[in-house]
Amino acid sequence: MLFEGADLMIEPFLMGSSDENHHLFLVGASTRRMLVAAEEIGIVKECEDGSMRAFTCSNRKMFKDFKDGGDSFLSVAECQYIIKLQLDSLRAKDERIIPGYPQIKLYPGKSILRRLMSKGILVQYFPLHDKEELKKLSYSWYGKIQLSYQPLDDIRHYFGEAISMYFGFLEYLTFALIPMALIGIPYYLFAWEDFEKYTLFATFNLVWSTVLLEVWKRCCASLAYRWGTLIRKKEFEEPRPGFHGVLGINVVTGREEPVYSSFKRQLRIYLVSVPFVLLCLYFSLYIMMIYFDMENWALGYHEEEQSVWSSLVLFLPSVIYAIVIEILNRIYRYAAEYLTGWENHRLESSYQNHLVLKVLVFNFLNCFASLFYIAFVLHDMKLLRQSLATLLITSQILNQIVEAFLPYWLQKRRNKKVHKKLGRSSMDKELPWAEQVMLEADMDTYLGTFDDYLELFLQFGYVSLFSCVFPLAAVLAVLNNVTEIYSDALKMCQVFKRPFSQPAANIGVWQLAFETMSVISVVTNCALLGMSPQVKSLFQESDTNLILLVLAVEHVLLAFKFILMFVIPDVPKDIRTQLAKLEFESLEALKQQ
Repeated sequence: MLFEGADLMIEPFLMGSSDENHHLFLVGASTRRMLVAAEEIGIVKECEDGSMRAFTCSNRKMFKDFKDGGDSFLSVAECQYIIKLQLDSLRAKDERIIPGYPQIKLYPGKSILRRLMSKGILVQYFPLHDKEELKKLSYSWYGKIQLSYQPLDDIRHYFGEAISMYFGFLEYLTFALIPMALIGIPYYLFAWEDFEKYTLFATFNLVWSTVLLEVWKRCCASLAYRWGTLIRKKEFEEPRPGFHGVLGINVVTGREEPVYSSFKRQLRIYLVSVPFVLLCLYFSLYIMMIYFDMENWALGYHEEEQSVWSSLVLFLPSVIYAIVIEILNRIYRYAAEYLTGWENHRLESSYQNHLVLKVLVFNFLNCFASLFYIAFVLHDMKLLRQSLATLLITSQILNQIVEAFLPYWLQKRRNKKVHKKLGRSSMDKELPWAEQVMLEADMDTYLGTFDDYLELFLQFGYVSLFSCVFPLAAVLAVLNNVTEIYSDALKMCQVFKRPFSQPAANIGVWQLAFETMSVISVVTNCALLGMSPQVKSLFQESDTNLILLVLAVEHVLLAFKFILMFVIPDVPKDIRTQLAKLEFESLEALKQQ
Protein backbone atom coordinates (compact mmCIF):
# COMPACT_ATOMS: atom_id res chain seq x y z
CA MET A 1 0.00 0.00 0.00
CA LEU A 2 1.43 3.41 -0.97
CA PHE A 3 1.20 6.52 1.24
CA GLU A 4 -0.08 9.01 -1.36
CA GLY A 5 1.95 12.23 -1.65
CA ALA A 6 5.03 10.97 0.18
CA ASP A 7 5.74 7.80 -1.83
CA LEU A 8 6.00 5.80 1.40
CA MET A 9 4.87 2.23 1.98
CA ILE A 10 2.44 1.48 4.79
CA GLU A 11 1.36 -1.88 6.21
CA PRO A 12 -1.69 -1.95 8.52
CA PHE A 13 -2.11 -4.22 11.55
CA LEU A 14 -5.15 -4.73 13.76
CA MET A 15 -4.76 -5.42 17.48
CA GLY A 16 -7.04 -5.69 20.46
CA SER A 17 -10.44 -7.15 21.26
CA SER A 18 -13.66 -6.54 19.39
CA ASP A 19 -14.62 -3.89 21.91
CA GLU A 20 -11.53 -1.73 21.47
CA ASN A 21 -9.30 -2.22 18.46
CA HIS A 22 -5.86 -0.70 18.09
CA HIS A 23 -4.79 -0.01 14.53
CA LEU A 24 -1.06 -0.10 13.97
CA PHE A 25 0.59 1.06 10.78
CA LEU A 26 4.14 0.15 9.90
CA VAL A 27 5.54 2.91 7.68
CA GLY A 28 8.64 2.49 5.55
CA ALA A 29 10.06 3.16 2.12
CA SER A 30 11.84 1.33 -0.64
CA THR A 31 15.61 1.59 -0.99
CA ARG A 32 15.18 3.54 -4.21
CA ARG A 33 12.88 6.06 -2.50
CA MET A 34 15.36 6.45 0.35
CA LEU A 35 18.27 7.11 -2.01
CA VAL A 36 16.28 9.65 -4.04
CA ALA A 37 15.25 11.45 -0.85
CA ALA A 38 18.85 11.38 0.41
CA GLU A 39 19.90 13.23 -2.74
CA GLU A 40 17.01 15.69 -2.43
CA ILE A 41 17.86 16.74 1.12
CA GLY A 42 21.63 16.71 0.50
CA ILE A 43 22.83 13.95 2.81
CA VAL A 44 26.65 13.90 2.81
CA LYS A 45 28.51 10.58 2.75
CA GLU A 46 32.12 9.46 2.59
CA CYS A 47 33.62 8.71 -0.83
CA GLU A 48 36.14 6.01 -1.72
CA ASP A 49 38.96 8.61 -1.66
CA GLY A 50 38.08 9.61 1.94
CA SER A 51 36.46 12.95 1.06
CA MET A 52 32.93 13.91 2.10
CA ARG A 53 30.43 14.79 -0.65
CA ALA A 54 26.70 15.24 -1.06
CA PHE A 55 25.16 11.97 -2.22
CA THR A 56 23.84 11.72 -5.79
CA CYS A 57 22.20 8.66 -7.32
CA SER A 58 24.06 9.13 -10.59
CA ASN A 59 27.45 8.92 -8.83
CA ARG A 60 26.44 6.36 -6.21
CA LYS A 61 29.28 3.95 -7.13
CA MET A 62 31.93 6.46 -6.00
CA PHE A 63 30.68 6.43 -2.40
CA LYS A 64 32.21 4.19 0.23
CA ASP A 65 30.11 1.24 1.48
CA PHE A 66 27.64 1.50 -1.42
CA LYS A 67 27.02 -2.11 -2.41
CA ASP A 68 24.19 -4.57 -3.02
CA GLY A 69 22.00 -1.85 -4.44
CA GLY A 70 22.50 0.43 -1.44
CA ASP A 71 20.32 -1.53 1.00
CA SER A 72 22.66 -0.80 3.93
CA PHE A 73 24.21 2.40 2.59
CA LEU A 74 22.15 4.80 4.69
CA SER A 75 22.24 4.52 8.48
CA VAL A 76 19.05 3.66 10.35
CA ALA A 77 18.98 7.18 11.80
CA GLU A 78 19.19 8.71 8.31
CA CYS A 79 16.33 6.50 7.08
CA GLN A 80 14.17 7.56 10.02
CA TYR A 81 14.95 11.21 9.36
CA ILE A 82 13.92 10.86 5.71
CA ILE A 83 10.62 9.14 6.56
CA LYS A 84 9.72 11.71 9.22
CA LEU A 85 10.57 14.54 6.82
CA GLN A 86 8.20 13.07 4.25
CA LEU A 87 5.41 12.59 6.81
CA ASP A 88 5.79 16.11 8.18
CA SER A 89 5.67 17.57 4.67
CA LEU A 90 2.16 16.17 4.08
CA ARG A 91 -0.13 19.23 4.01
CA ALA A 92 -3.69 19.67 2.80
CA LYS A 93 -4.02 21.59 -0.46
CA ASP A 94 -7.81 21.91 -0.52
CA GLU A 95 -10.36 21.73 2.28
CA ARG A 96 -11.59 18.16 2.47
CA ILE A 97 -13.25 15.76 4.88
CA ILE A 98 -11.19 12.99 6.48
CA PRO A 99 -12.57 9.61 5.30
CA GLY A 100 -14.57 8.03 8.11
CA TYR A 101 -14.68 11.30 10.07
CA PRO A 102 -17.11 13.60 8.24
CA GLN A 103 -17.20 16.09 11.12
CA ILE A 104 -13.44 16.74 10.93
CA LYS A 105 -12.04 18.79 8.06
CA LEU A 106 -8.56 19.39 6.67
CA TYR A 107 -7.65 23.00 5.98
CA PRO A 108 -5.33 24.18 3.20
CA GLY A 109 -1.74 24.65 4.33
CA LYS A 110 -2.06 22.79 7.63
CA SER A 111 -0.10 19.69 8.52
CA ILE A 112 -2.18 16.55 8.00
CA LEU A 113 -0.44 14.58 10.75
CA ARG A 114 -0.82 17.36 13.32
CA ARG A 115 -4.50 17.64 12.43
CA LEU A 116 -5.00 13.90 12.88
CA MET A 117 -3.15 13.98 16.23
CA SER A 118 -5.03 17.03 17.54
CA LYS A 119 -8.35 15.25 16.88
CA GLY A 120 -7.22 11.96 18.44
CA ILE A 121 -7.37 9.99 15.20
CA LEU A 122 -3.63 9.45 15.18
CA VAL A 123 -2.41 8.79 18.71
CA GLN A 124 1.35 8.84 18.13
CA TYR A 125 4.07 7.88 15.69
CA PHE A 126 7.62 6.90 16.53
CA PRO A 127 10.51 4.76 15.25
CA LEU A 128 10.86 1.30 16.76
CA HIS A 129 13.92 0.11 18.63
CA ASP A 130 16.12 -2.46 16.93
CA LYS A 131 16.68 -4.92 19.76
CA GLU A 132 19.91 -6.40 18.36
CA GLU A 133 21.46 -3.02 17.55
CA LEU A 134 20.30 -1.62 20.86
CA LYS A 135 21.85 -4.50 22.78
CA LYS A 136 25.25 -3.94 21.10
CA LEU A 137 25.10 -0.19 21.67
CA SER A 138 24.05 -0.57 25.32
CA TYR A 139 26.95 -2.89 26.10
CA SER A 140 29.59 -0.64 24.54
CA TRP A 141 28.02 2.53 25.96
CA TYR A 142 27.02 1.86 29.56
CA GLY A 143 26.99 -1.93 29.97
CA LYS A 144 30.36 -1.86 31.70
CA ILE A 145 32.06 0.82 33.76
CA GLN A 146 35.19 1.88 31.95
CA LEU A 147 37.49 4.90 31.74
CA SER A 148 37.21 5.48 27.99
CA TYR A 149 35.50 7.65 25.43
CA GLN A 150 31.88 7.08 24.47
CA PRO A 151 31.10 5.29 21.18
CA LEU A 152 29.92 8.52 19.54
CA ASP A 153 29.88 7.06 16.01
CA ASP A 154 27.66 4.18 17.16
CA ILE A 155 25.37 6.61 18.99
CA ARG A 156 25.15 8.71 15.85
CA HIS A 157 24.36 5.66 13.72
CA TYR A 158 21.48 4.65 16.02
CA PHE A 159 20.11 7.97 17.35
CA GLY A 160 21.37 10.57 14.88
CA GLU A 161 23.70 13.55 14.98
CA ALA A 162 21.81 15.83 17.40
CA ILE A 163 21.83 13.34 20.27
CA SER A 164 25.38 12.14 19.62
CA MET A 165 26.56 15.78 19.50
CA TYR A 166 25.05 16.35 22.95
CA PHE A 167 26.83 13.33 24.40
CA GLY A 168 30.03 14.48 22.71
CA PHE A 169 29.70 17.89 24.37
CA LEU A 170 28.87 16.32 27.74
CA GLU A 171 31.96 14.13 27.52
CA TYR A 172 34.14 17.05 26.41
CA LEU A 173 32.88 19.34 29.20
CA THR A 174 33.50 16.62 31.81
CA PHE A 175 37.12 16.19 30.74
CA ALA A 176 37.57 19.97 30.51
CA LEU A 177 36.35 20.41 34.10
CA ILE A 178 39.03 18.08 35.49
CA PRO A 179 41.84 20.73 35.57
CA MET A 180 39.50 23.13 37.40
CA ALA A 181 38.59 20.37 39.84
CA LEU A 182 42.22 19.41 40.51
CA ILE A 183 43.15 23.03 41.21
CA GLY A 184 40.04 23.66 43.31
CA ILE A 185 40.58 20.73 45.71
CA PRO A 186 43.68 22.16 47.50
CA TYR A 187 42.01 25.57 47.71
CA TYR A 188 39.16 23.94 49.61
CA LEU A 189 41.12 21.45 51.74
CA PHE A 190 43.88 23.79 52.87
CA ALA A 191 41.71 26.91 53.13
CA TRP A 192 43.91 29.02 50.86
CA GLU A 193 41.84 32.15 51.25
CA ASP A 194 44.47 34.83 50.80
CA PHE A 195 43.99 37.30 47.99
CA GLU A 196 46.93 36.31 45.78
CA LYS A 197 45.90 32.66 45.49
CA TYR A 198 42.27 33.45 44.76
CA THR A 199 43.34 35.99 42.13
CA LEU A 200 45.36 33.29 40.38
CA PHE A 201 42.44 30.85 40.58
CA ALA A 202 39.92 33.36 39.21
CA THR A 203 42.28 34.36 36.37
CA PHE A 204 42.84 30.71 35.45
CA ASN A 205 39.08 30.18 35.48
CA LEU A 206 38.49 33.03 33.04
CA VAL A 207 41.18 31.82 30.62
CA TRP A 208 39.97 28.23 31.00
CA SER A 209 36.35 29.09 30.13
CA THR A 210 37.46 30.82 26.91
CA VAL A 211 39.86 28.10 25.77
CA LEU A 212 37.24 25.47 26.67
CA LEU A 213 34.62 26.92 24.32
CA GLU A 214 37.05 27.68 21.49
CA VAL A 215 38.59 24.20 21.49
CA TRP A 216 35.10 22.71 21.55
CA LYS A 217 34.33 24.48 18.27
CA ARG A 218 37.25 22.62 16.71
CA CYS A 219 36.15 19.27 18.16
CA CYS A 220 32.59 19.98 17.04
CA ALA A 221 33.77 20.77 13.49
CA SER A 222 35.73 17.50 13.36
CA LEU A 223 32.69 15.49 14.46
CA ALA A 224 30.34 17.30 12.08
CA TYR A 225 32.71 16.79 9.13
CA ARG A 226 33.06 13.08 9.91
CA TRP A 227 29.29 12.73 10.15
CA GLY A 228 28.62 14.74 6.99
CA THR A 229 26.62 17.57 8.59
CA LEU A 230 29.30 20.30 8.37
CA ILE A 231 28.82 20.80 4.64
CA ARG A 232 25.18 19.78 4.32
CA LYS A 233 23.16 22.45 2.53
CA LYS A 234 20.80 24.45 4.75
CA GLU A 235 19.69 27.28 2.47
CA PHE A 236 16.08 26.14 2.09
CA GLU A 237 14.86 25.00 5.49
CA GLU A 238 11.41 23.50 5.28
CA PRO A 239 8.55 24.91 7.43
CA ARG A 240 8.26 23.24 10.82
CA PRO A 241 5.31 20.83 11.29
CA GLY A 242 3.56 23.13 13.76
CA PHE A 243 3.62 26.13 11.40
CA HIS A 244 0.24 27.04 9.93
CA GLY A 245 -1.16 29.72 7.68
CA VAL A 246 -2.87 30.37 4.38
CA LEU A 247 -1.53 28.21 1.56
CA GLY A 248 0.70 30.33 -0.70
CA ILE A 249 3.81 30.24 -2.88
CA ASN A 250 7.33 30.43 -1.44
CA VAL A 251 9.04 33.18 -3.47
CA VAL A 252 12.41 31.44 -3.11
CA THR A 253 11.56 27.82 -3.95
CA GLY A 254 8.36 28.41 -5.94
CA ARG A 255 6.65 25.61 -3.99
CA GLU A 256 3.32 25.78 -2.21
CA GLU A 257 3.54 26.16 1.56
CA PRO A 258 1.71 27.98 4.38
CA VAL A 259 2.22 31.75 4.63
CA TYR A 260 1.78 33.75 7.86
CA SER A 261 2.17 37.49 8.40
CA SER A 262 5.38 38.41 10.22
CA PHE A 263 3.60 41.54 11.54
CA LYS A 264 1.04 39.36 13.35
CA ARG A 265 3.88 37.27 14.79
CA GLN A 266 5.66 40.38 16.09
CA LEU A 267 2.43 41.57 17.71
CA ARG A 268 2.10 38.26 19.53
CA ILE A 269 5.71 38.42 20.69
CA TYR A 270 5.76 42.00 21.98
CA LEU A 271 2.19 42.33 23.25
CA VAL A 272 1.82 38.90 24.88
CA SER A 273 5.07 36.94 25.21
CA VAL A 274 7.32 39.75 26.46
CA PRO A 275 4.87 40.97 29.16
CA PHE A 276 4.36 37.37 30.29
CA VAL A 277 8.11 36.80 30.62
CA LEU A 278 8.51 40.05 32.59
CA LEU A 279 5.67 39.00 34.91
CA CYS A 280 7.38 35.64 35.52
CA LEU A 281 10.68 37.42 36.27
CA TYR A 282 8.94 39.63 38.82
CA PHE A 283 7.37 36.58 40.47
CA SER A 284 10.80 34.90 40.62
CA LEU A 285 12.29 37.96 42.38
CA TYR A 286 9.36 37.94 44.82
CA ILE A 287 10.08 34.29 45.70
CA MET A 288 13.76 35.25 46.16
CA MET A 289 12.86 37.88 48.78
CA ILE A 290 10.80 35.27 50.65
CA TYR A 291 13.92 33.09 50.65
CA PHE A 292 15.95 35.86 52.31
CA ASP A 293 13.25 36.24 54.96
CA MET A 294 13.64 32.51 55.65
CA GLU A 295 17.42 32.95 55.89
CA ASN A 296 17.00 35.71 58.49
CA TRP A 297 14.61 33.52 60.47
CA ALA A 298 17.02 30.55 60.37
CA LEU A 299 19.95 32.75 61.44
CA GLY A 300 17.94 34.18 64.35
CA TYR A 301 16.84 30.70 65.41
CA HIS A 302 20.45 29.47 65.38
CA GLU A 303 21.66 32.42 67.47
CA GLU A 304 19.02 31.64 70.09
CA GLU A 305 19.40 27.85 70.27
CA GLN A 306 23.10 27.27 69.43
CA SER A 307 22.58 23.52 68.93
CA VAL A 308 23.34 20.88 66.33
CA TRP A 309 19.74 21.01 65.15
CA SER A 310 19.86 24.78 64.73
CA SER A 311 23.07 24.41 62.68
CA LEU A 312 21.24 22.09 60.31
CA VAL A 313 18.33 24.54 60.14
CA LEU A 314 20.74 27.09 58.62
CA PHE A 315 20.81 24.99 55.42
CA LEU A 316 17.05 24.46 55.31
CA PRO A 317 16.11 27.74 53.52
CA SER A 318 18.67 27.10 50.74
CA VAL A 319 17.43 23.53 50.24
CA ILE A 320 13.78 24.63 50.09
CA TYR A 321 14.68 27.48 47.73
CA ALA A 322 16.62 25.12 45.44
CA ILE A 323 13.58 22.80 45.23
CA VAL A 324 11.29 25.76 44.49
CA ILE A 325 13.70 26.95 41.77
CA GLU A 326 13.54 23.55 40.04
CA ILE A 327 9.73 23.52 40.23
CA LEU A 328 9.44 27.06 38.84
CA ASN A 329 11.90 26.25 36.03
CA ARG A 330 9.83 23.26 34.92
CA ILE A 331 6.49 25.09 35.10
CA TYR A 332 7.90 28.04 33.17
CA ARG A 333 9.37 25.69 30.55
CA TYR A 334 5.90 24.39 29.65
CA ALA A 335 4.51 27.93 29.49
CA ALA A 336 7.41 29.07 27.29
CA GLU A 337 6.87 26.14 24.90
CA TYR A 338 3.17 26.97 24.59
CA LEU A 339 3.86 30.66 23.96
CA THR A 340 6.59 30.00 21.41
CA GLY A 341 4.36 27.55 19.54
CA TRP A 342 1.52 30.09 19.62
CA GLU A 343 3.83 32.70 18.04
CA ASN A 344 3.76 30.44 14.93
CA HIS A 345 7.38 30.56 13.77
CA ARG A 346 7.93 29.25 10.26
CA LEU A 347 11.31 27.58 10.76
CA GLU A 348 12.39 25.13 13.45
CA SER A 349 15.60 27.13 13.99
CA SER A 350 13.60 30.32 14.66
CA TYR A 351 11.30 28.44 17.03
CA GLN A 352 14.26 27.02 18.94
CA ASN A 353 16.00 30.40 19.17
CA HIS A 354 12.95 32.12 20.65
CA LEU A 355 12.30 29.24 23.03
CA VAL A 356 15.92 29.15 24.22
CA LEU A 357 15.94 32.92 24.77
CA LYS A 358 12.77 32.83 26.88
CA VAL A 359 13.94 29.90 28.98
CA LEU A 360 17.51 31.15 29.47
CA VAL A 361 16.45 34.61 30.63
CA PHE A 362 14.10 33.16 33.25
CA ASN A 363 16.40 30.36 34.38
CA PHE A 364 19.38 32.70 34.68
CA LEU A 365 17.46 35.11 36.90
CA ASN A 366 15.70 32.35 38.83
CA CYS A 367 18.92 30.43 39.59
CA PHE A 368 21.50 33.19 39.98
CA ALA A 369 19.61 36.32 41.15
CA SER A 370 19.90 35.34 44.81
CA LEU A 371 23.66 34.76 44.44
CA PHE A 372 24.15 38.18 42.85
CA TYR A 373 22.06 39.77 45.61
CA ILE A 374 24.11 38.08 48.35
CA ALA A 375 27.41 39.01 46.68
CA PHE A 376 26.81 42.61 45.65
CA VAL A 377 24.06 43.84 47.99
CA LEU A 378 24.51 41.91 51.25
CA HIS A 379 28.31 41.46 50.77
CA ASP A 380 28.13 38.20 52.71
CA MET A 381 30.75 35.85 51.24
CA LYS A 382 30.07 33.11 53.80
CA LEU A 383 26.36 33.02 52.90
CA LEU A 384 27.28 33.18 49.21
CA ARG A 385 29.47 30.09 49.49
CA GLN A 386 26.83 28.23 51.50
CA SER A 387 24.02 29.15 49.09
CA LEU A 388 26.06 28.30 46.00
CA ALA A 389 27.04 24.88 47.36
CA THR A 390 23.49 24.10 48.48
CA LEU A 391 21.88 25.19 45.21
CA LEU A 392 24.38 23.25 43.11
CA ILE A 393 24.20 20.00 45.11
CA THR A 394 20.41 20.10 45.51
CA SER A 395 19.78 20.81 41.82
CA GLN A 396 22.09 17.98 40.75
CA ILE A 397 20.42 15.48 43.08
CA LEU A 398 16.92 16.53 41.97
CA ASN A 399 17.85 16.32 38.28
CA GLN A 400 19.25 12.81 38.70
CA ILE A 401 16.11 11.65 40.53
CA VAL A 402 13.53 13.31 38.27
CA GLU A 403 15.24 12.77 34.90
CA ALA A 404 16.82 9.34 35.34
CA PHE A 405 16.00 7.20 38.37
CA LEU A 406 12.26 7.92 38.60
CA PRO A 407 11.53 7.34 34.86
CA TYR A 408 13.69 4.18 34.91
CA TRP A 409 11.82 2.80 37.93
CA LEU A 410 8.43 3.55 36.35
CA GLN A 411 9.47 1.91 33.08
CA LYS A 412 10.69 -1.21 34.91
CA ARG A 413 7.28 -1.47 36.56
CA ARG A 414 5.53 -1.19 33.17
CA ASN A 415 7.80 -3.86 31.70
CA LYS A 416 7.02 -6.24 34.57
CA LYS A 417 3.28 -5.74 34.10
CA VAL A 418 3.49 -6.49 30.37
CA HIS A 419 5.59 -9.63 30.89
CA LYS A 420 3.30 -10.79 33.70
CA LYS A 421 0.24 -10.24 31.51
CA LEU A 422 1.80 -12.41 28.80
CA GLY A 423 2.74 -15.10 31.33
CA ARG A 424 6.51 -14.68 30.93
CA SER A 425 8.60 -15.28 34.03
CA SER A 426 11.80 -13.68 32.73
CA MET A 427 12.11 -10.13 31.44
CA ASP A 428 15.16 -11.13 29.39
CA LYS A 429 12.99 -13.04 26.91
CA GLU A 430 12.00 -11.05 23.86
CA LEU A 431 8.34 -10.17 23.40
CA PRO A 432 6.38 -10.87 20.23
CA TRP A 433 6.57 -8.03 17.72
CA ALA A 434 3.06 -6.66 18.34
CA GLU A 435 3.47 -6.70 22.15
CA GLN A 436 6.89 -5.04 21.83
CA VAL A 437 5.29 -2.25 19.79
CA MET A 438 2.63 -1.67 22.46
CA LEU A 439 5.29 -1.70 25.18
CA GLU A 440 7.32 0.96 23.36
CA ALA A 441 4.15 2.97 22.74
CA ASP A 442 3.69 3.23 26.51
CA MET A 443 7.25 4.47 27.04
CA ASP A 444 7.89 8.13 27.81
CA THR A 445 8.65 10.41 24.88
CA TYR A 446 12.11 11.96 24.70
CA LEU A 447 11.57 15.72 24.30
CA GLY A 448 14.96 16.46 22.79
CA THR A 449 18.30 17.72 24.08
CA PHE A 450 16.93 21.10 25.24
CA ASP A 451 16.68 20.22 28.94
CA ASP A 452 20.04 18.42 28.86
CA TYR A 453 21.84 21.45 27.43
CA LEU A 454 20.01 23.73 29.86
CA GLU A 455 21.23 21.65 32.79
CA LEU A 456 24.84 21.90 31.55
CA PHE A 457 24.42 25.65 30.98
CA LEU A 458 23.28 26.25 34.56
CA GLN A 459 26.07 24.02 35.86
CA PHE A 460 28.60 26.03 33.83
CA GLY A 461 27.21 29.17 35.45
CA TYR A 462 27.61 27.79 38.98
CA VAL A 463 31.22 26.82 38.18
CA SER A 464 32.35 29.99 36.40
CA LEU A 465 30.37 32.91 37.82
CA PHE A 466 31.59 32.70 41.43
CA SER A 467 34.70 30.54 41.05
CA CYS A 468 36.79 32.53 43.51
CA VAL A 469 34.22 31.96 46.28
CA PHE A 470 33.57 28.22 45.91
CA PRO A 471 36.43 26.45 44.06
CA LEU A 472 34.94 23.02 44.83
CA ALA A 473 32.10 23.60 42.34
CA ALA A 474 34.11 22.03 39.51
CA VAL A 475 34.66 18.86 41.56
CA LEU A 476 30.91 18.48 42.12
CA ALA A 477 30.28 19.14 38.44
CA VAL A 478 32.71 16.40 37.35
CA LEU A 479 31.14 13.85 39.69
CA ASN A 480 27.68 14.78 38.48
CA ASN A 481 28.64 14.58 34.80
CA VAL A 482 30.21 11.15 35.14
CA THR A 483 26.96 9.78 36.55
CA GLU A 484 25.01 11.88 34.03
CA ILE A 485 26.70 10.13 31.09
CA TYR A 486 25.65 6.70 32.35
CA SER A 487 22.16 7.73 33.49
CA ASP A 488 21.40 9.57 30.25
CA ALA A 489 22.64 6.61 28.21
CA LEU A 490 20.47 4.28 30.26
CA LYS A 491 17.32 6.33 29.83
CA MET A 492 17.91 6.77 26.09
CA CYS A 493 18.15 3.00 25.59
CA GLN A 494 15.72 1.68 28.21
CA VAL A 495 13.29 4.40 29.33
CA PHE A 496 12.31 6.51 26.33
CA LYS A 497 10.84 5.74 22.96
CA ARG A 498 13.43 5.84 20.25
CA PRO A 499 13.48 9.49 19.11
CA PHE A 500 13.57 10.53 15.49
CA SER A 501 16.99 11.44 14.20
CA GLN A 502 17.86 15.11 13.72
CA PRO A 503 20.94 16.36 11.83
CA ALA A 504 23.25 18.74 13.71
CA ALA A 505 26.53 20.40 12.77
CA ASN A 506 27.04 22.03 16.20
CA ILE A 507 25.24 22.68 19.48
CA GLY A 508 23.38 25.59 17.91
CA VAL A 509 22.36 28.61 19.94
CA TRP A 510 23.77 26.98 23.08
CA GLN A 511 27.29 27.86 21.92
CA LEU A 512 26.35 31.55 22.12
CA ALA A 513 24.68 30.98 25.49
CA PHE A 514 27.83 29.44 26.97
CA GLU A 515 30.01 32.22 25.52
CA THR A 516 27.69 34.85 27.01
CA MET A 517 27.94 33.14 30.40
CA SER A 518 31.73 33.18 30.05
CA VAL A 519 31.72 36.96 29.47
CA ILE A 520 29.42 37.54 32.46
CA SER A 521 31.78 35.46 34.62
CA VAL A 522 34.60 37.94 33.86
CA VAL A 523 32.49 40.79 35.23
CA THR A 524 31.36 38.94 38.37
CA ASN A 525 34.80 37.59 39.30
CA CYS A 526 36.48 40.97 38.79
CA ALA A 527 33.81 42.62 40.94
CA LEU A 528 34.21 39.98 43.68
CA LEU A 529 37.99 40.47 43.72
CA GLY A 530 37.49 44.23 43.87
CA MET A 531 35.26 43.80 46.92
CA SER A 532 37.86 41.74 48.81
CA PRO A 533 39.28 43.39 51.99
CA GLN A 534 42.83 43.21 50.62
CA VAL A 535 41.96 45.35 47.60
CA LYS A 536 39.74 47.75 49.54
CA SER A 537 42.57 48.42 52.01
CA LEU A 538 44.65 49.78 49.13
CA PHE A 539 41.95 52.31 48.18
CA GLN A 540 40.60 53.49 51.52
CA GLU A 541 40.56 57.15 50.49
CA SER A 542 38.93 56.84 47.06
CA ASP A 543 36.29 54.39 45.92
CA THR A 544 36.47 55.89 42.43
CA ASN A 545 40.02 54.67 41.93
CA LEU A 546 38.95 51.19 43.05
CA ILE A 547 36.09 51.13 40.54
CA LEU A 548 38.39 52.34 37.76
CA LEU A 549 40.92 49.64 38.61
CA VAL A 550 38.26 46.89 38.55
CA LEU A 551 36.94 48.19 35.22
CA ALA A 552 40.47 48.31 33.77
CA VAL A 553 41.23 44.73 34.82
CA GLU A 554 37.87 43.58 33.53
CA HIS A 555 38.46 45.19 30.12
CA VAL A 556 41.95 43.70 29.89
CA LEU A 557 40.61 40.22 30.61
CA LEU A 558 37.76 40.66 28.13
CA ALA A 559 40.22 41.84 25.49
CA PHE A 560 42.38 38.79 26.21
CA LYS A 561 39.32 36.54 25.82
CA PHE A 562 38.47 38.02 22.42
CA ILE A 563 42.09 37.74 21.29
CA LEU A 564 42.02 34.04 22.18
CA MET A 565 38.77 33.64 20.25
CA PHE A 566 40.44 35.23 17.22
CA VAL A 567 43.72 33.31 17.49
CA ILE A 568 42.20 29.83 17.90
CA PRO A 569 40.62 28.75 14.56
CA ASP A 570 37.11 27.31 14.74
CA VAL A 571 37.88 24.60 12.17
CA PRO A 572 41.07 22.44 12.13
CA LYS A 573 43.47 23.04 9.26
CA ASP A 574 43.04 19.62 7.61
CA ILE A 575 39.27 20.07 7.47
CA ARG A 576 39.64 23.60 6.07
CA THR A 577 41.83 22.11 3.35
CA GLN A 578 39.24 19.46 2.49
CA LEU A 579 36.48 22.08 2.36
CA ALA A 580 38.60 24.29 0.08
CA LYS A 581 39.25 21.34 -2.25
CA LEU A 582 35.53 20.57 -2.40
CA GLU A 583 34.69 24.19 -3.20
CA PHE A 584 37.37 24.31 -5.93
CA GLU A 585 36.08 21.12 -7.56
CA SER A 586 32.52 22.43 -7.45
CA LEU A 587 33.57 25.65 -9.21
CA GLU A 588 35.49 23.68 -11.85
CA ALA A 589 32.49 21.43 -12.47
CA LEU A 590 30.27 24.49 -12.80
CA LYS A 591 32.65 26.01 -15.39
CA GLN A 592 32.59 22.82 -17.46
CA GLN A 593 28.79 22.81 -17.44
